[in-house]
Parts: sequence; C-alpha cells; structure tokens
Amino acid sequence: VHLQASGGGLVQAGGSLRLSCAASGRTVSTYTMGWFRQAPGKERELVARISSSGILAYSADAVKGRFTISRDNAKNTVDLQMNSLKPEDTAVYYCAAVTSWAISFVSDRYSFWGHGTLVTVSS
Repeated sequence: VHLQASGGGLVQAGGSLRLSCAASGRTVSTYTMGWFRQAPGKERELVARISSSGILAYSADAVKGRFTISRDNAKNTVDLQMNSLKPEDTAVYYCAAVTSWAISFVSDRYSFWGHGTLVTVSS
C-alpha cells in the first residue's frame, strides 16, 4: 500500500485546513487508518484514527472538537478536517494504515506510512 498525504500549508491561527490521504496499490477499506503528527523536537503522536467501516473514530484530547477524521472507501481516501488551528498544531502530519482497530492506538503497529505533509500555523 502506498499512502500519499496532501493538503498541508501555512495558515493563520483560527484558520482551517483539510488534509487528504490517498491510498494506491491496494484498497485500504479493511484497514483502520490513522493520522499522526510530529512537531520539531517532539515525539510522534496519534492525532486521530478511524475504523475500516468508519463507524469508530477517535481524536486525541488536544484536537477534540477541532479535528475530524473521515474516510471514503470507494475513493480509497482518508481525510482530516482541521478547524480552529493553533500554533501548537504546527507539525508534519502523516497518515498510516493498521490492520485492526484494537491495536490502532499503538503507532509501532501501523504497517504502512505515507510521507508527511507540513502544517504551519502562524500566530
């Protein structure tokens, strides 16, 4: 599975961005998908994850109420809508695929990773 993240950029605090992750090579409809981010000097952290069917979704406390993860299995894509962005949301964002919702809270269990897309939020 090849994952390609896009949609990053520079935005002012309070603004919005929509990240998209396009999968190719194989359908990801059976995979739980996650969005991670890594800020300079910090560890990678899970931002949001969504089950293969889209029924289950989780958002980290830091982004809850502001970020929404969604997927379109027909298009083989997973999106992250980011609203009310803050400077502390500045990071490289990655999408990734894991075989099961049950292990999707552990980043090391993800099998496939895309190249990141940089999000910069100015104050």
